[in-house]
Amino acid sequence: MEWDSTLVYSMKQLSKRNVVELKDYCHYFRGVSFLRKKLFKEAKNELGFISKNFAFYYNVIFYFGEIALQKNEFELALKYFNFIKDANEKQYFFKRNAVLQDIGLCYLHLKKFHKAEEYLFKNSKLNEIEKDTLALIESYLSLANLYYIQYKDNQAIPYFEKAYHLSKRVKSFDLKRAAAKNMAAVEENRKNFPLALTYRKEYEAWKDSLNDQNKVWAIADLEKKFAIKQKQKEVNVLAAENKAKIAERNGFLISSVLLFVLLGTGVYFYRQKIRNNKIILAQKNELDELNATKDKLFSIVSHDLRSSVNALKTSNGKLIQNLESKNYAELDVLLHKNSSIASGAYNLLDNLLNWALLQTQQGYFYRESLHLIRIVEHVEYNYKPLMLNKNIDFKSSVSASDYVFADMDSLKIIIRNFLDNAIKFSKENGKISIYSRPASEDFCYLVIEDTGLGMNEATRKELLKETVLLSKKQNDDIVGTGLGMQLCKSLIRKNEGKLDIESEENVGTRIIIALPKFKNHG
Repeated sequence: MEWDSTLVYSMKQLSKRNVVELKDYCHYFRGVSFLRKKLFKEAKNELGFISKNFAFYYNVIFYFGEIALQKNEFELALKYFNFIKDANEKQYFFKRNAVLQDIGLCYLHLKKFHKAEEYLFKNSKLNEIEKDTLALIESYLSLANLYYIQYKDNQAIPYFEKAYHLSKRVKSFDLKRAAAKNMAAVEENRKNFPLALTYRKEYEAWKDSLNDQNKVWAIADLEKKFAIKQKQKEVNVLAAENKAKIAERNGFLISSVLLFVLLGTGVYFYRQKIRNNKIILAQKNELDELNATKDKLFSIVSHDLRSSVNALKTSNGKLIQNLESKNYAELDVLLHKNSSIASGAYNLLDNLLNWALLQTQQGYFYRESLHLIRIVEHVEYNYKPLMLNKNIDFKSSVSASDYVFADMDSLKIIIRNFLDNAIKFSKENGKISIYSRPASEDFCYLVIEDTGLGMNEATRKELLKETVLLSKKQNDDIVGTGLGMQLCKSLIRKNEGKLDIESEENVGTRIIIALPKFKNHG
């Protein structure tokens, strides 16, 4: 989530409009952004501006509780969480098991162990029913620590072991590290030092993996700077060579007989042209051979990134000019333009990473029962500020009874790309709907519909072809490579699903995603 961008857009809306409901939403988004950035004082201030008539005021109470818990104000946190613990979670964005977990932690810190056990046990049972692996690991660790600090090792250790085994199935480095570290402590207390050492090494390995992940972008930035430096050296060498050629040509012309000046000049340029053509032809043949061995994704990404960087370079030049002239209105437009360019480049890199992991079979892929409406709500929540910015009328009516058998991460990538396209290709004041079609015996059908640019029949058929070739852009004003569409098609096939498209130019597009139904859900 781009919390800084959320803060910028929400402040822009606060400065423009004085509608109470819109101001509540802006303060809400700002409060959540500050909370996720761990700026608790600022988060509490922003949430305090929200009126009690706000549609999601229970969410505000939940976040007040989280802030109090982070600040070790456990009694105050309990008051907030107890106020909302019986709320209907379908109307809000927090889950009841998260509230139970937080209440249990408050009682644990207050050393009210019986109450802590009651709520933490309820939370773990609810997570087991919902098959929420990440939340289940956290609840097992909390129960284990509850018993462990009371020296009830026989009750604590099974929960430590459950959390450790479940951590093998998730991607969260933090949970993997915590589970391994706790197992190391358990084995050390058992005096089983060889096994404790094994867990310690695993803990350090996950710690190093997290550090390596944080260094990826720094390394990429260094590589880019190195490439630019090397290219500048080549430019300097070519400039020196050109100067030498110019001097040679001038010397030849001066020393030549005036009678043969025209003839000599013609012959010289003709020979230079033939020579340059040979060099160009040789270089072309070499480049053709090199390009034939490169992955098509490389050329696409390099082109789009170069376009984005060039656009940023041009825009930054205008930023400097307008900053000097104090043209703040134009500065605001340029800053939002830069944000859009950076967001597009980030989405391209994110799709490229997932595509590369998919092609090299390095990505984590685990199919399980997923509550479709929960996945859709999680994705759409991140895009509501973008739709609000374009004044798009958004409706979601996904069936609460649909459970699909799919990989959670890849399903989120699919929905995120199609929703992003719907927003990107929609005009101001457009409409976007996400809803369910009646399920069949084997499949659940999720539809993402917009009233955007649409496409002709030839483009629609081209997009549905079983091919690795990337789609061509139909509108030069909209940034896109087609990589997201190909990634979605590949992930849908891997999840044994189907894709269909219904579209009409200047009317809109309807994306229909068929996903295998989870039939054993009770």
